[in-house]
Order: sequence, then structure tokens, then C-alpha cells
Amino acid sequence: MENLINQITPFLKGEISISEIDKIIYSTDASAYKEKPLGVVYPKDAEDLCRIIEFAVENNLSLIPRAAGTSLAGQVVGNGIIVDISKYFTSILEINKDEQWVRVQPGVILDELNLAVKEAGLFFGPETSTANRCMMGGMIGNNSCGSHSIVYGSTRDHLLEVKMLLADGTEAHFKPLSKAEFNERLKLKGLEGDIYRKVFEILSDEENRKEVREQYPEPSLKRRNSGYALDLLMDNETFCDSGEKINLCSIIAGSEGTLGLITEAKLNLVPLPPAEKAVICIHLNKLEEAFLANLIALKYGPTAVELMDKNILNLTRDNIEQNRNRFFVEGEPAAILIVELAEAVKDDVVTKYKAIVADLKQQGYGYHYPIIWGNDIARVWSLRKAGLGILSNMKGDAKPVSVIEDTAVTPERLPEYMEDFKKVLDKYGLDCVYHAHIGSGELHLRPILNLKDPKDVKLFREIATDVAHLVKKHRGSLSGEHGDGRLRGEFIPIMFGERCYKMMKEIKKAFDPQNIFNPNKIVNTPSMNTHLRYPIGVKEKVFDTIFDYSDSDGLLRAVERCNGSGDCRKTKLAGGTMCPSYMATKDESKTTRARANMLREILTHSDKPFESRELYEILDLCLSCKGCKSECPSNVDMAKLKAEFLQHYYDVNGIPLRSRMVAYITYIYKFGSIAPLITNFFMGTKVIAKPIQRMLGFSDKRTLPLLYKTTLKRWFRSTNLATSNKKGKIIFFNDEFTNYNDVEVGIKSILLLQHLGYEVVIPNHYESGRTYISKGLIRTAKRIANRNIELLSLLVNESTPLVGIEPSALLSFRDEYPDLSLPENRDKSKKLARNAFLIDEFLMHEMQKGNIVKEHFTDEACEIHFHGHCQQKSIATTVATKFILSFPVNYKVQELKTGCCGMAGSFGYEKEHYNLSMAIGELVLFPAVRNASANVVIAAPGTSCRHHIKDGTGRSAVHPIEVLYEALKK
Repeated sequence: MENLINQITPFLKGEISISEIDKIIYSTDASAYKEKPLGVVYPKDAEDLCRIIEFAVENNLSLIPRAAGTSLAGQVVGNGIIVDISKYFTSILEINKDEQWVRVQPGVILDELNLAVKEAGLFFGPETSTANRCMMGGMIGNNSCGSHSIVYGSTRDHLLEVKMLLADGTEAHFKPLSKAEFNERLKLKGLEGDIYRKVFEILSDEENRKEVREQYPEPSLKRRNSGYALDLLMDNETFCDSGEKINLCSIIAGSEGTLGLITEAKLNLVPLPPAEKAVICIHLNKLEEAFLANLIALKYGPTAVELMDKNILNLTRDNIEQNRNRFFVEGEPAAILIVELAEAVKDDVVTKYKAIVADLKQQGYGYHYPIIWGNDIARVWSLRKAGLGILSNMKGDAKPVSVIEDTAVTPERLPEYMEDFKKVLDKYGLDCVYHAHIGSGELHLRPILNLKDPKDVKLFREIATDVAHLVKKHRGSLSGEHGDGRLRGEFIPIMFGERCYKMMKEIKKAFDPQNIFNPNKIVNTPSMNTHLRYPIGVKEKVFDTIFDYSDSDGLLRAVERCNGSGDCRKTKLAGGTMCPSYMATKDESKTTRARANMLREILTHSDKPFESRELYEILDLCLSCKGCKSECPSNVDMAKLKAEFLQHYYDVNGIPLRSRMVAYITYIYKFGSIAPLITNFFMGTKVIAKPIQRMLGFSDKRTLPLLYKTTLKRWFRSTNLATSNKKGKIIFFNDEFTNYNDVEVGIKSILLLQHLGYEVVIPNHYESGRTYISKGLIRTAKRIANRNIELLSLLVNESTPLVGIEPSALLSFRDEYPDLSLPENRDKSKKLARNAFLIDEFLMHEMQKGNIVKEHFTDEACEIHFHGHCQQKSIATTVATKFILSFPVNYKVQELKTGCCGMAGSFGYEKEHYNLSMAIGELVLFPAVRNASANVVIAAPGTSCRHHIKDGTGRSAVHPIEVLYEALKK
């Protein structure tokens, strides 16, 4: 089969891959399903797509169209060829401001589309929780809706026209047609004509139309995305006297790639929402109150009503990023109803708010009703949207699973429906998670099941069957937005009846006579508890690890936290840090999700997982930036997993010389610091340095970090510093980079602290171990960590904090040390973590307490642009850096919207990583630095970041503490 697929390669402008890595990483989406494809093709244009279709027809192969791969029902899982349009079909072709529409290719990301049309005062109405990575082709295929569907409806409502390649390779242009135009299409020869003739044959039959009206969900239910939407093709002038035009886009939307390959879509745009917005976060004592409180909120014309239950709220505590967004949560609510209001005038928002709260109180619903304004609204929505990923954090194998998570009934029926639904849960003795789009009658209901257990796999299908009958009883839709896919396709006969199901199969055959487009979705779907992601009834593998994984019940379960939601596919325009190598390449194999998929498969199925070269290769381009630890809702810490794997891989294959040298760089520095001038001569002279760099596998385009004329430790011991302790004592962590390279930064930090009235102590301690962690030598890192824990825990406490200046080193105490600590040091490690602060954080706290005042600093003006360290953004925050830099009265600070700089310790020095490192820098950081005027100070806390900025732009960046030190009144 591989030889067969290779035959098409010379005829494509794009690429095709049949590598084992790509087959594995494309075998899953965000669902519970897994099936290995034959290969993956990245078509460059419509001609490529035509060749792929022709090849599939000739060889009886199937094609699975895929965009971001975030589908929850297994829509992009299959054993054919994956057609990934996310790489090249990414152009916005035309924006018509006057007529309010846009033409796009299917790989355009929703947020980026909205950014492009924002200046015209427009946006695309349906807004999914995956807006920063989902693509328009996927939204059309899935008929996506989003949180604001009660106002803007679904993608189908805004799909005007579609150009689509059919199974015979011809391009059809589907758009609104008058009765006369439709009749002309009936005369067309070939496949397109067959499609129109089949639609007419089915819907011109009055008995068929009657059956559709009786079997489909009630028309007032706007959220319905199950089967082919034949009911929406009936009420037009072709079949009645409505005066409306027929548009086959109605069935293309929600067809899940089963009818053809979309090359272009024309979409309706709507005016930007009113300027004045607020959200009410209604805290409820009982979940059942939410279904009735929802009806009260809907009376006042909100733009969105969303639900989060206590299960999701509790899980947000354990996610670094989302825990910061819990600022509005009061007490222990059983659920929170989020009601968004948008009006032209702020007073109107306040009036509605007061009316809703008064109405709720009169009915006895809720106990706390905060109203949130401004930038904090985005934080509330971020918390709500993180629900899917956060659910993967539930400890153990039993997880809230997608099975009946997409049912929708009209909001008025919801209280009665939920009462019936509770009886189904009670029947099976199950608990459930409730969240999402309650305002439109759709709740994501996720029963907690273990899909590794044969009993629960059987239960998986039994529950789905019962709920299908229940939804049918309430004239709802089994899918409100997530689609049928592998999960719900087999229940379509229950939902629509056998006659309507037969019509759907005829539609599929008319479009796709040879069944090449995404087969076994919507029609002819196999049993929904087959082709599941996890092996069933297999004894769990247990691995002897160096890091502690007790918070996830072991290494494998830590990997399995990744549910495929694709948050790691954000682009530079979306912001954030995760995942820099994907941002630079747009290559799925560079995502955290891909690495997690590979880890899961190799750890699960290989007898010698730590000998896997494929696994080594896919982890190699992880920069260990730590962005995933906070930005991934599932808390997949790929840097930790990579370090763990590397240690075991080296146990089998030996430690490369370069890795050993980077890890043990402190020893090299220590020896070199005996005669720093001589050492720097060798490291800084190109004729000498470059051959050494090439020999070790470092890029000779890099400049190596040089040693200072003395070490910070020697300077501190030889300098007669005043020991006044007016404001307290600080334990200064003299990390390996500060001690040897960035000594001047260390000196200025100590002098600054002393000048401000603090006693600074540098006790005996070991290096941080960061270099060992980054290169995977974590047994050594563990020894170092425990020595430091034992030494420093005797000195550090709430009144005498540990303070450091290099984020990657200091934050080891909060991040890796607790997971590397011996059992007897666990409590000491946690205490150290609580009292270890970046110098930025320490100074901010002291400034806020009034211990440091503005009078200490100059009143001269200064403009600063600062780039935050990636681990600082993930494990701590850049808020403190911005705060201290803006503390002098006339200092203005702008935080650059950058992710990882691209250097990532030694990563950017390494020859094979140099180009990627520079490409990451060019995403945002380098252009921002180059565009800053000469009088602007560039600040960056990370030593690697400062070096990368120098290499990439020729401009010198300083540590924020240097800025503050220079701002002191002399």
C-alpha cells in the first residue's frame, strides 16, 4: 500500500507522508476514537485535490478531509488518506464590506478571519470555544455554533455559497437558486446534475416531505446538527410558495466532509456587537435551578447564556492559567450561569442586570450575582471555554466522556428533559458533568466512564441508545453542534426514522457514488463503541520514573491527559506561548498533541518504548518552554515528559557528548572562571570558537556566552556590603548563569535590594539543575534538587524568602523540585516552593505593601518594551515585571505580545535547531525589537532571551532589574 501511495507523489505540488509518526498522530482527533490512516497529504491547490480524488477513485481508497482536527465525534478518523487543508488552504480571498460577505479557503482560522474583517466593523457570528485554531472548513463540515448561537445561529445560517470538488473531480458551485435556475440545473449532465435530480426526486414527493416534517427536530430548535438537513431544503419556491430560493449549502453545512472537498466558501458577515458588554455570573445552590434560571435570563434578550457545573469549577483550581480566572467565584456553587448582555449604552446593560437579578431573587434562584466588565469578561469566557480540556484532568481512568454531550432540546423543554435524563443516569448509577450552551437548549452532558473497562465500553453504547430515544421523545437533536461522526451516526435511524435515513443514504450516494469521501460517518456508521482510542481490558503498564506522577496516577495517565482538543495549534496571532515550534512551522507533528499521541501509542504498545527513535525525533523539537503546562487546559506538561523520556532513552543509547557538555556546563564555567580572560579568548575568537562549535554540533552562526571577570560568589564575599536589615532579610539564589555569565545583573540586583533596605545573604547551595533537566539528565537533577531542598529549607521561610533573578533557575523550586523531591523532602520542597520568588515578584509585593516607595526612584521619563520569559509566563506571571518597571513615576512599559523567544536554553545553539529557533524569534519578538525606536529600552528577564535578541536583531536587551537599578536616585 505504501508503494501505491508513493505513486501519486510526483504529481502533487504539495506533500504526502506515509511515515509511521504521521500515521499515529493523525489516527485520533479530539474524540474517543482511533484508526490509523494510510497516509497524510497536504494539498497545495485545487489541482492537487483533483489528482487526489482521481487517485482515490482509481484505487478504491477513501479520503478524510481534516482541518484543525478538533472534532469530538470522530469525524476525521479513518483508515484512508487524510487530506490536511490546514497548511496551504489558508487565504482570505475577498472581503466585501458593503455587502457584508467574505470569500475564504477552508483552512482560514476563525479568529484570524475576524481579525481581518474587524476594521470593516464586521465579524463572523458563530463563535466556537476553539476559535483560535478551528478553521472554516471544519466549521462548515460540523455546522459549528458557539456560545452566542441564540443571537447568531450556526455556520449554516451564514453559509452563502460553496465551491466543492465532487467525486468525479469536477467543481460544483452551490449557491441560492430560483426555481427556474434549479430546473436548469436538473438538465446538467454528469454528477452535479445527478445531485440536483436526486434532491428533486426525494423532496418533490409529498409523502417524503411529510415524513421529514414529522421526524426531524421541531423547527424552533436552532441547534441541530444531525444527519443531512433535508428539512431546510423544503421551504423554498422549488417545492412550495415560500418565495425563498433553494440552496444546497444547507446540506453541505453539517455534512462532515462526506459529500466532497470544499475549496472555497462565501460567508455572511454581521456588524460587530454593541460596544457596552457585561456578564452576570449567577451562583446557584443547586444544579436544577440552572434550567429554570436560564428561562428567566432568556426573557431579557441576552447575547449568551452558558453553564459551568461544580465539577468543572473544581478542576479549574488545578490549572495554572484557569485558576487565575476564578476571581469572580464566591463560595462553593453547584453551578454558575454566565449571562452576557450587550447594549449600545452602558445604562441599558445596568438596567437589564438589575431586572434579571431582581427576577431571580423573587424566584429564589442564586445567592451571588457579580457583574463583570471590561477586560475581565475575556477571563470569564476563558474559564468557560477551557471546560473540555480541563475535564481530562480528572484523576484515574474514569473520565467525563463524549457520548451524549451534544444533545439539544428547546430551552422550554430543558427542565423536563433534564429530569428524564437524570433518571437515565440513576438507572446506571452514574455521575455526570454539565456545562456549555444552556441558553440555546444544548448542554454538554458527560457521564464519567472508564473506556478501558469492557463493562463501561458496553455501557457507553447502552447510555447512548437510551438517550437517543429520550431526545426523540422531546423532539430534540442528538447533536446540537458536535456532529454525528463515529459517535452518533448509528442512532440516526432512531432519531429520524428509517424512511428519512434511506433518503440520507440516497443523498450520500448521489454526491459520492463510490463512497470515497469520509465513509462511515452520518450513514452506514459502525457501532459507536468500536475503534476506540484505548485498549480495552488490558492491564495498565507501570513505569519506574524519576519524576513523581502521583497527581495523575502514573506516567501513562499523565500522557493520556491530552484529549486532542488542539489548543496547541494556536498561531502567533492568537498569542500565548504554546507551542512555539508549531507556530513557526504550522506542522501538526510539532504540536504538543502530536507528541502526546506518539508517547501514548509507544508507551502503550511497545515492549521497549524508551528505545523508540521515532519518539525521540518527535520530542526533539519540543523547546521545553513550559507553555503547555499552563495554557493546555489538560495540563499536559510536555517538557517534563520529554525530560523523563530522554533519561530512559540515554540509559539505553548512552548520553551524547553535546548533551553531557550542556548539562555539565557549570563545571566548565567553574574551571574556565579560574582564568576568565583566557577562556573568553577561546570562546569569543571566531577562528578558534567556530571549529569547536561545529565539532560539538552547535551552530557557528551563534555567539557563545562569555564569562565575567569574576564570579558573583567571589564578588559578594570580597565586597564590604552594609548589613542593615531595616526591611528584612533575603536569601539570594545565586544560579549558575548569574554566577558566571550575568554577574553584572546579579551585582545590580544585590545593590538594589541593599539600597532599598534589605539584607542579602548568599548561602552555600548547589546550582539549580536547570541544564540537567533541559537535557534529560534528571537523575542528576534529582540529586541536586534534594541537596538544595535540604540546605535551603533550613533558611527559607515566610519572613525570609528565597529570591532569584533567572526565571528558568529560580522557578525550578516551584515547578520541578516538588516532583523530584524524595518522600522525606516532600513537605520541605512544598514549603520552599511557596517561599521562592522571582525578584520581580518580591519587589512588587514590597511595593504594594508600601515598603518601597516611588521616591526611591528617578522622575525622569523612560520607555520600556519587555519580553517575558516563557517559563515565567507559565509557572509564575509577567504581571510583576510590568508592575516594577512602571513603578518609577514617568516610566512607561509595554509588554510585547510574544511567546517563547526561540532560544530555549541550548536549543537555539544546536546546529539542527538554529533555523527553527530563528524562525520562532521572527514570529513576533525580532520584528517588535527592530521596530522599537532607539530610545526605547528592551528588557528581558531570561538570559537566553537576551542572547537571542542580540543574535537576531543586533540589539542589546537588559534584565528588568538593571532598568530599576539605573532608575535609583543616586
